[in-house]
Amino acid sequence: MSARHEYHPEETRKKISHPIIDGDGHWIEYTPVFAERMRKVVGDKGADGFIASQRRIPDALSQTIEQRKARGAAMEGYWGRQSTNTRDRATAMMPKMLYDRLDELGIATKQLGAKVGMFGSSVARPLPASKGVDPQVARHAVFYDQFGLDSDYDYDPVWRKCVELGVAPTFHTGGRGFGLRNNPSNFTFNHIGHFAAAGHAIAKGLFLGGVTRRFPELRFGFLEGGVGWGCQLFADLIEHWERRGKAGLEYMHPSKLDRPLLRQLVEKYGYDEIAAELQKRDGWPQKEEDELTGGVPAFDDYAACEITKKQDWTDLFVTPFFFGCEADDRMNAVAFSNFNPFGAKINAIYSSDIGHFDVPDMRMVLPEAYELVEHGFITKDDFRDFTFENAVRLWGTVNPRFFDGTRVAKEAKAVLGSTPARAAAE
Repeated sequence: MSARHEYHPEETRKKISHPIIDGDGHWIEYTPVFAERMRKVVGDKGADGFIASQRRIPDALSQTIEQRKARGAAMEGYWGRQSTNTRDRATAMMPKMLYDRLDELGIATKQLGAKVGMFGSSVARPLPASKGVDPQVARHAVFYDQFGLDSDYDYDPVWRKCVELGVAPTFHTGGRGFGLRNNPSNFTFNHIGHFAAAGHAIAKGLFLGGVTRRFPELRFGFLEGGVGWGCQLFADLIEHWERRGKAGLEYMHPSKLDRPLLRQLVEKYGYDEIAAELQKRDGWPQKEEDELTGGVPAFDDYAACEITKKQDWTDLFVTPFFFGCEADDRMNAVAFSNFNPFGAKINAIYSSDIGHFDVPDMRMVLPEAYELVEHGFITKDDFRDFTFENAVRLWGTVNPRFFDGTRVAKEAKAVLGSTPARAAAE
């Protein structure tokens, strides 16, 4: 986005006949005040823990590049809050001011109350071998728990509680500061793609772990990473299933190797050394390796998904997963293209990200998003799904009363009462 361009969201709003729901806006809690209010509610431990969590970025920035490199610490972003645009800075700090500006920004909704839950993911579980090791080293010796697959804990009670409470689990976890996004001097290197990487991991864990199979009524949101990775993951999962699902793996079963034919072909083409080795192994080219299967309970990486037909892909991935997208991301259009497998429309949701450094002017967000329509990349129906209906389905499916009492209640009820026919092509 360009802060130097003049935007008029009210003019864009005139072209749109439906409400706009912001699936991921932000305000910036003023830490000294918020921490003390937290202290009154949850006590010293909660408040002090919150204050400590807010020290991660300033503590990293107080180090030199050499110190961060020695500690394996990532460069964080400096100057990340609005300064030139003081009005937006104030808006991000005070929810009442944000509420007063919603119509100005082209976003129409009312305070919803605590009907949502923001979940973490990629929880670092220390490896047993790291016990007693220097903490600066031990923090890299971890297994990243994605909840759905091979966790040390059973998270099904959590998902059942979400169904009971009418909460759609929504993930907003970053992936910078470890792995391939841990550069000590360049924040942009660490920042690009880190939300997508974290979302990619938890989405795979939930899908391959069978969570969407066991809890078909739940909807899951992955915020701030865009939808491009979601489209790619959908295609990748299908392509891998063709090779690593039950039928694909059965085709590769070592017992199906025609060993006499293999020996004949080796002898025909004159590879004496290979023929001699095969003779020793009774025709098995790598018998010891073929007997290794890693102790898996089933020869099927997708066993927990129980996929038997095309519709399963819609039910297990397309329908339950929603992807938060910033307004100026052109990859948003891919979610609505016929390029996706089965012609599926992937659930992208409009997310302003107001309050962060990448939105220098809050008024620019809606016009930037609408440019996809003006440039012919998506249709007006796509835009309606993007900025309104998909958000309603994310939070309203498990809690049909989610939008009651808001300015979009009537329109939301109509969406929830209809069949989402645009989810995938027949």
